[in-house]
Amino acid sequence: MTTETKTKTDGAAPKAHAFQAEVARLLHLMVHSVYSNKDIFLRELISNAADACERLRHSALTAPELIKDDPEFSIRLEVDEAAKRLVVADNGIGMTQDEMIANLGTIARSGTRAFMDKLGEAKDGSALIGQFGVGFYSAFMVADQVEVVSRAAGSDEAWRWSSDGMGEFTVEPVDLAEAPARGSRVVLHLKDDALSYAQAGEVERVVRSYSAHVPVPILLVDLQAKAAEDAAPDEATEEEENEQLAKAPAERQLADGTALWTKPKSEVSEEEYKEFYGHVSGQYDDPALTLHYRAEGRHEYSVLIFLPSMKPFDLFDPDRKGRVKLYVRRVFIADDVDLLPAWLRFARGVIDSADLPLNLSREMLQHNPVLESIRKGVTNRILSELQKLSDKDPDTFLTIWENFGPVLKEGIYEDFERKDKLLALARFRSSRDKGEGWRRLADYVADMKENQTQIFYATGSSVEAIASSPHLEGFRARGVEVLYLADPVDAFWVQMAQGFEGKPFQSVTQGAAALDAIPVEGDEAKADDAKDDTDATEKADIGLVIAFLKETLGESVSDVRSSSRLSESPVCLVAPEHGPDRQLEKLMARQTGAASGAFAPVLEFNPSHALVEGMSRRLSADGDKAELADMAWLLFDQARILDGDAPSDTAAFARRLGEVMRKGLV
Repeated sequence: MTTETKTKTDGAAPKAHAFQAEVARLLHLMVHSVYSNKDIFLRELISNAADACERLRHSALTAPELIKDDPEFSIRLEVDEAAKRLVVADNGIGMTQDEMIANLGTIARSGTRAFMDKLGEAKDGSALIGQFGVGFYSAFMVADQVEVVSRAAGSDEAWRWSSDGMGEFTVEPVDLAEAPARGSRVVLHLKDDALSYAQAGEVERVVRSYSAHVPVPILLVDLQAKAAEDAAPDEATEEEENEQLAKAPAERQLADGTALWTKPKSEVSEEEYKEFYGHVSGQYDDPALTLHYRAEGRHEYSVLIFLPSMKPFDLFDPDRKGRVKLYVRRVFIADDVDLLPAWLRFARGVIDSADLPLNLSREMLQHNPVLESIRKGVTNRILSELQKLSDKDPDTFLTIWENFGPVLKEGIYEDFERKDKLLALARFRSSRDKGEGWRRLADYVADMKENQTQIFYATGSSVEAIASSPHLEGFRARGVEVLYLADPVDAFWVQMAQGFEGKPFQSVTQGAAALDAIPVEGDEAKADDAKDDTDATEKADIGLVIAFLKETLGESVSDVRSSSRLSESPVCLVAPEHGPDRQLEKLMARQTGAASGAFAPVLEFNPSHALVEGMSRRLSADGDKAELADMAWLLFDQARILDGDAPSDTAAFARRLGEVMRKGLV
């Protein structure tokens, strides 16, 4: 960059400073690699203005004379649609000539190649982006000419910086009458495709979305509307007065300079929380849980997070993006950063960090160590608050669980570190009260039967379908509680959870049922007699039935065995000991488009059922094997139907069933 000299003579010609770099190329690179939304330019300019006010506020602590004539800080936005102009003005610390050249000419000093080299070398671009002035230069996304008029606090000089961003900028002195009393005024001459930013409504929308909680009040002035108001006659008709009242005021405050999350909880009303929840969530329900606190220590950040009482419409969005807004020192950064794990994506609110840099790309944010620490701390705090809520207000907690339990359960297999906490929070329907109430795992373990060593569960498409499953008959007869897992996610997390308080999870449709050590409820002597009868039957007939079914069904089953889990139905299908649960296998088969699972099921039969006993007698008497084979296939297809599947061969099933019906009617 060429060497410049201070211009102190009023009316002197503007001094041009040539950019060494190809600024157009730099601007294109920065704008398109860092900012994907043009609205961001206004956030950046407001952020700069707020920072200037905060700097002067700090300086005034030791030099109060700097603000004695104007102690109240503010940011003023002026729109003029006719002039195609937007102005962002502040009464902050302002800039001297040297500061203006240094602060607004950073790109000029860097050089294109130096910028390219550093951008390629930088692992953490937070400092790099700020160093190269990306924030201010984002104004050129919407403006083809930018002017900055600034007067440093306590100075008797004012300066104008001007550039079209294409090769050079100029700096010239300005008459004090044309400059602010202190601070800076940024004037944007808008491009034709950005004229909406000269409309008061559009500017208000952007400010409320991105900068409504900066620490400085923001005033919006519509210059055309103000001129019309000033030109209005003193005497107006009632119709003209009503028409004027219906319009938005030409001057209005968009932000009062305070952020709700920075206030102590004692100073925030429930109504304010509800209003803010509606703003950040876009929903009309009341929050079920409000979490508001400030973390101090290694990292400082404020948190205001709400858990809804109704399901958001995008709860099961495949992208599973969170909806917690990230602020840095009350300046909005993004609303799609992973501030919380995916299994808390229903949370809505704000996290405001005091440690993160303002100008940080989303890619860099995702791997920032400060953000990682915040994510961990807030996640643990939410779980802690949910646990407290479950103890103090079970009804409200159940409202949250009924809406978001399936999502929270994703964390059991996605977040190993918090698996146990989530299991402690989890609530389940169970056979204890026919699936009508909710049970904790701690309650289940406390009520386990003598000799019971496992937590039994059944998966299915609905609580009703699970409750009617024949797999539960033996458990029901013994009074053994079975958890009803009817959410699709249940088939996955339960495979990863391993157990709770030392008790492993066991599917009632997988492996051999460990029920023999648990007596049937009611008449224990009768249960012993039934067991003796079963043993006698096995010695005489069961081996013959097993051999025949294996031979007949072939590869359709991986094994055939007598069952202790059946007390009423003749047969059921279960998964092999080391294969996936039946429900998980079906889900996996549907995902791969397979007609059936990769694992042949085990066929279990009830040795005391009349059908099985009849088959046993016919086999012992050398009955018609073809007819018995049809019976075997009908039993197998009956088990498939009870398991929610179609018969293995629908045409053969219809023929066999028709033949049985014919013989019954003859």
